[in-house]
Amino acid sequence: MSIIFILAVVGILVAGGFLFAFIWAVKSGQYEDSYSPSVRILFDDHIEIPETEPSEKGNKKHLKDNKSKNKE
Repeated sequence: MSIIFILAVVGILVAGGFLFAFIWAVKSGQYEDSYSPSVRILFDDHIEIPETEPSEKGNKKHLKDNKSKNKE
């Protein structure tokens, strides 16, 4: 029967520790989130479009030749 009292006291101490940690986190700004990660998924990243046609995608030598011709 005495183990119940020991477990109750330990449980109250653990709960008090978590309550203290939560209050500390709130006061130190851990929950301040002006730009929520749940909203970030809605916005697309900037996608760069290649300057060449899809058939020329793997031919790097051809791409270098086109860039040098465009500069001249």
